[in-house]
Amino acid sequence: MVRISSRFLLIPITFMLLMGCAGMAVKPPANDPVTLRVNVFRSATNIPIYMAEEKGAFAKRNIRLELQFTPNSSEQRAGLAAGRSDIAHTAADNAVAMVEVAQVDTVIVGGGDSGLLELFVRPEIKSLADVRGKAMVVDAPNTAYALVARKILKNAGLMEGRDYRLAPIGGTESRVNAFSQSPENAVGMLNPPWTFVAESRGARSLGQAKDLFGPYQAIVPIVLRAWAQSNSGALERYLAAYIEGCRMTFDPSNRAEVIAVLRKRLNLSQEVASRSYEGLIQPGYGLARDCRLDMAGFRNALSLRAEMEGQWGGVVPEPNKYIELTYYERAFKWASP
Repeated sequence: MVRISSRFLLIPITFMLLMGCAGMAVKPPANDPVTLRVNVFRSATNIPIYMAEEKGAFAKRNIRLELQFTPNSSEQRAGLAAGRSDIAHTAADNAVAMVEVAQVDTVIVGGGDSGLLELFVRPEIKSLADVRGKAMVVDAPNTAYALVARKILKNAGLMEGRDYRLAPIGGTESRVNAFSQSPENAVGMLNPPWTFVAESRGARSLGQAKDLFGPYQAIVPIVLRAWAQSNSGALERYLAAYIEGCRMTFDPSNRAEVIAVLRKRLNLSQEVASRSYEGLIQPGYGLARDCRLDMAGFRNALSLRAEMEGQWGGVVPEPNKYIELTYYERAFKWASP
C-alpha cells in the first residue's frame, strides 16, 4: 500500500477551497450607461431614491433615472405591463394583483417600507361609527392600502357596500384634497407628508395601521420577470444604489440633508419635512433597514387579499410565487456600507 502524506492532501483541498471562495465572490455588473424609467407615487417614501440621486449613487453606476409620477396604482400597473416603465415602486399587493388579476408575470425584487399608514377622518368624524352612510376615499378599491382600510373598518363592524361606499380618488395627495372637497369623503388611508397636510386642514388620525392592523409590506420595487432576466445587470446596479440611498437616510449624520431633500423634492415646509423624516426612520412604521423585504408583512398582505377579496378561495399562498430576491441579494453584497 502506498501511503500519501497528509501535507500533500492539504494542497488540493486548500486549492479547491480557495477556488470555491473565489467562485462565490460577487462582482458588480459592467457599468454600461443605462437609462431606467422608474414609476413612483409622489411621497416621502421615495427618499432612498432621492438620496441616491442627490449623493451620486446612481451616477457612479452610470445610471440615468427617468422618474415618472403616477396619479394612481391602476395607471402605474398598466404602464409597467405595457413597457412604459421599467421599475415601479408600489405596494407589494399591487404586484400580486398584476399576477393574479391582470395575469402579468410581475415579481417583487426588493423591499422598502411599511407604508407609514394612518387612518384619517374628517374633523366632524368622532369615531368609525360616524362613517356610516359616507365614503372611504381610496386609490384603487381592490388593492393595497384600500384593503388595509377596509379590514380596519370591518374589524369595527362596518362593511363596504352596506355601511359605507368606496370613492376611487387616486394617490395619497388626491385623497387629502378629497377630504376638503366634500363632507361625504369621510375616511381614508394616508401617509407622510400628506398626513401632516391633512392635519393642517383639520383632519385627524384614528391611529397607525401597524397598531390597528399589524405589520404590512407596503412599497417595494417591482418589475416584469422577463425584463429582469434580460436586464439583470442594470437591475442589480439600480438596487445597489437604492440600498445605499436607504442607508444614507438612516445615517444620523445625514439628518439635515435628508430633511432638505424632502423639502426640495416635495415642496414641504421645514416642519412637515422634519416630521416626515422622523416617521421614515421609526421602526415598524417607516423604512426597513437596507430596504429589505419584510416577509411577515408580506404574508400579512397576502392574508388580507385572501380575506377581503376572496383570492385563492381564501387560502393564503406561499409568497415565493411573487418574489425574486436574487437580484437584491447580489446587489446587497457590493453596495457601499
